[in-house]
Amino acid sequence: MNRTILRALAVALPFGMLAGCAVVPPTPMPMYAPTMPVDAVAPAQATGSIYADSNSMELFADPRARRVGDILTITLVESTQASKKAATSTNKKNGNNITSPTVLGQSLKFGGKAANSSLASNNSFAGDGSSSQSNQLTGQITVTVARRLSNGALVVQGEKWLTINQGQELVRISGIVRPQDISSDNIVPSTRVADARIDYMGKGTLADANTRGWLSRFFDSKWMPF
Repeated sequence: MNRTILRALAVALPFGMLAGCAVVPPTPMPMYAPTMPVDAVAPAQATGSIYADSNSMELFADPRARRVGDILTITLVESTQASKKAATSTNKKNGNNITSPTVLGQSLKFGGKAANSSLASNNSFAGDGSSSQSNQLTGQITVTVARRLSNGALVVQGEKWLTINQGQELVRISGIVRPQDISSDNIVPSTRVADARIDYMGKGTLADANTRGWLSRFFDSKWMPF
């Protein structure tokens, strides 16, 4: 009976590992969903009047986003670069010599040899490390105004999905924008977004090819004893 169970587990284990490596289809996050204005009501149909508010043209209105649910475009101009280098070197030497004691004018001897002793130690350490990183993200993403703060600042959020061949690319952004930083064509650079959170990730065949397997990550983790 035990052998039967072991054989079943041996057969099921590879399939379970393959299922764990399968790509789970990405799902949108509610916190990045477009925000709809609370007072979004369908305009009433005109009943005989020549003027219809739903067909009016706002010739002198400001097109920049200012209300909950309004849309604005964020230009991604992120560029970061960091480098760090450290070097440490230590060296320590110790030496002690103890001559044999003299007893009644004669040196103390053991087996015909003087009882001299000496102790020496040498410790040294050298370490060197360096790290550098450079990132760049450009593009555009259109978001909606989720909330208007008491000081007039706008809380914006949004995401963009791109499905290309066998992969999916996702860009998410959220943050706080000042109305005066929005240009006349309703665009604001990402460098002007406060408390910005920008996520750029991919899923699919290309993303899997650039990702190491779990066993390889284990050998490079802190849990590896060697």
